[in-house]
Amino acid sequence: MPYIDVGKENSGNIDLYYEDHGSGKPVVLIHGYPLSGASWEKQVPVLLNAGHRVITYDRRGFGKSSQPTTGYNYDTFAEDLHKLVTHLKLQDFTLVGFSMGGGEVARYLGKYGSKGVSKAVILSGVPPFLLKTADNPEGVDGSVFEGIQKAVVADRYAFFTDFFKNFYNTDLLLGKRVSEQAVQASWNVAAGASATASLACVPTWHEDFRKDLERVDVPTLVIHGDQDRIVPINAAGARTAKMIKGARLHVVKGGPHCITWTHAEEVNAQLLTFLGEKAQVKKSVA
Repeated sequence: MPYIDVGKENSGNIDLYYEDHGSGKPVVLIHGYPLSGASWEKQVPVLLNAGHRVITYDRRGFGKSSQPTTGYNYDTFAEDLHKLVTHLKLQDFTLVGFSMGGGEVARYLGKYGSKGVSKAVILSGVPPFLLKTADNPEGVDGSVFEGIQKAVVADRYAFFTDFFKNFYNTDLLLGKRVSEQAVQASWNVAAGASATASLACVPTWHEDFRKDLERVDVPTLVIHGDQDRIVPINAAGARTAKMIKGARLHVVKGGPHCITWTHAEEVNAQLLTFLGEKAQVKKSVA
């Protein structure tokens, strides 16, 4: 499948790998850290069978995309997404973001508005603001993110092993909702990611998306697991749903961070129902 050129670093192009399948109303799937567009494998066939055109892509630094040492911030991530959407001339499309991808959804709508966007879905997303500050007491202490960065620098391969334990809640779900092989496959993808990106993305997890969410004026579905150890629901999904006017929150009972895999049937059912509903008339936000 093709690549899109989104910039340059010295003498080399920065290319994003994407896949574009099916026909019908487009759905753009934006993956989480430290995976790739391939992580949507339990959603893509279901969406295609329901008559949607499905686009996945690999964030810079991950999967089959270029691995530059620059551009690991949400303004650039949103710009990369905007270039892809523009290149494909998408209209009446839905943005679906998982984990870090939820940040792209928020920043895209905050920066570029909702022209052409019909709906938005945020799954286990990092918005609205994960860092604990004086005006954000619900956030996570900054020392947590600093500790993650130190672990990535020390041995990112060992870090990924521990990370995926909490990504899938393997102490509770291994052998039930996720196999050892699936966890290993995720580790393999993570190991192939850029070392620079693996580190540089960590501080982006606590980007402040509160002003972006105020600009969201399309029907929005928020899905989050109540046992998410990576991005706690009370710090993220529950607040995001309250901050976006008219947003709907679906809580996956017993759901870990990666509900797209462990609770795929429930997530897919919610997605298909939401996508199948007639979009309400959008109210312009000044």
